[in-house]
Amino acid sequence: MLIQQFFNGLALGMGYALIAVGYSLVFGILRLVNFSHGAIYAFGAEMAMVFIGMKFGIVPGILASMILTGILGVTIDKMALEPLRKKKSLPIASLITTIGISNIVTNLMIVFLGSEKRSFPKLFRQGAVQLGSITISYTQIIMCVVSLSLMLLLVFIVYKTKIGLAMRASEQNAKAANMMGVNVNFVISFTFFLAGISATIAGVLVGGYYQIVYPNMGFMAGLKAFAAAVLGGIGSLPGALLGGLIIGVSESMAATFLGSTYRDSIAFVILIIVLIVRPRGLFGRKGITKV
Repeated sequence: MLIQQFFNGLALGMGYALIAVGYSLVFGILRLVNFSHGAIYAFGAEMAMVFIGMKFGIVPGILASMILTGILGVTIDKMALEPLRKKKSLPIASLITTIGISNIVTNLMIVFLGSEKRSFPKLFRQGAVQLGSITISYTQIIMCVVSLSLMLLLVFIVYKTKIGLAMRASEQNAKAANMMGVNVNFVISFTFFLAGISATIAGVLVGGYYQIVYPNMGFMAGLKAFAAAVLGGIGSLPGALLGGLIIGVSESMAATFLGSTYRDSIAFVILIIVLIVRPRGLFGRKGITKV
């Protein structure tokens, strides 16, 4: 039973990891916790359902939703967060703004799409791989493979490409990067676009796994993904992956042995314990304060 629940938790944790990546990408560049990311995740899942329902086809529908959600992320930054940066507002102002945006996006989805839970199209064929007494469904395998592939692609983009070099330069010192010819505003927009894409893929995978989507699905998932990002060391992509897996496996174990009532709480219990022992998270870097 332990091994079975471990594999169940891996599939769930991969979804959290993809959402956590969005938190880490934005925090790495702006040192901002984007609390609207959970709503963006729900928006991506809803738009995928809408496009697939409009007979786009599964793959074109998902691609269209990825692009649209990425554009939403860029729009949020340009309309709400960039003006605050230009005015050199306090970080708390941007944080509160992202919370407000989360509520706005969620309520707009409720107005235009309704608040009820809707059936999401089945993306994966039925079947499972039997390893002794352990059953691993094709859906879980595909979720893990797709999530891991996207994670490797993101790591490649950040560490092996020119735009990734610009992202890391902007993370270290945005003013110096701008003086060296890096278009920091474009880098920030690209980061929000990437975060939107990863959130959409997470929404599609989770929606396809449970075969249900609804406007408020991003609230608790977003909080758990934030816990995963902080647990792994916010700003670190490998940390987001490991944090998501830890949260997913722990949640699966808690639901089995403690009951479903405790499955949502266990993520935050683990987060508190880890932060007491290691405040920077598992892969977090120690900050340097200049005086």
